Amino acid sequence: MKRRASERRPGASRGAHSAAPEHAHAITIHDIVGRKGARDRIVCVTAYDVMFARLVDESGVDIVLVGDSLGNVVAGFESTLPVTLDQMIYHGRAVRRGVRRALLIIDMPFLTYQVNAEEALRNCGRVMKESLANGVKLEGAGETVLRAVSAVTQAGIPVMGHLGFTPQSVHALGGPRVQGREKDAAARLVDDARQLEEAGCFAIVLELMPASVAAKITAAVKVPTIGIGAGVSCDGQVLVLPDLLGLNDGFSPKFLKRYANMADDVRGAVGRFRDDVRAGRYPDDEHSF
Repeated sequence: MKRRASERRPGASRGAHSAAPEHAHAITIHDIVGRKGARDRIVCVTAYDVMFARLVDESGVDIVLVGDSLGNVVAGFESTLPVTLDQMIYHGRAVRRGVRRALLIIDMPFLTYQVNAEEALRNCGRVMKESLANGVKLEGAGETVLRAVSAVTQAGIPVMGHLGFTPQSVHALGGPRVQGREKDAAARLVDDARQLEEAGCFAIVLELMPASVAAKITAAVKVPTIGIGAGVSCDGQVLVLPDLLGLNDGFSPKFLKRYANMADDVRGAVGRFRDDVRAGRYPDDEHSF
């Protein structure tokens, strides 16, 4: 009998030290906003499929983000720009089947919200309806994006903002570079954060900026900030799961701390399988019917 992805094997992945007991309530937007300035900081991790989504959710994170970073770590693109709306919805639906407790947020891909507010609302609404996510994430704070954030939030769709290095603007920014080093640029980022808050964002990701600038932004807005390469003063932190696990072992930015070295584990396991098959050791009697 086939097992549905949503089913649980008794005791599966639920060790004695599980951080997310079955009785824990599902996290809401209100919970995240209430963590502003709290000592118990917000933890956000990306996921792109049901298996890793389930494991991440059971580990006790607060937010699971289906990032358009899937363009890099899943599809092998050089940037996030080729990622389509259909791809985000497909992966979002898969992750939704594995997430029970954490807040689920989905990135809106390039040119799905930058054209005008009406198109942004239509595309964000489609993501919410087809993936059953809890909210969406939009990059930047230009006039068109601010109008999109306002229209989408007024329609009842929660929006997370994103400032600093915004990957969908990689060419305009000259690559993945730290933003806000100059005084004027730092002041613009603080102003952008205030405008995103005013437009209705419930939280803002701060990526690749000096820790001092991220601290000023965090103090300037009443919504939580979630950093990635933005120092310790943010209200939370986010990492891309394959980076965190050491699966993407060719990627080594300064801000990244690897919590495992799974690339070596995968190569080793597959190598042992290769050796056993070639030597006739697998399958043996124990693994045969």
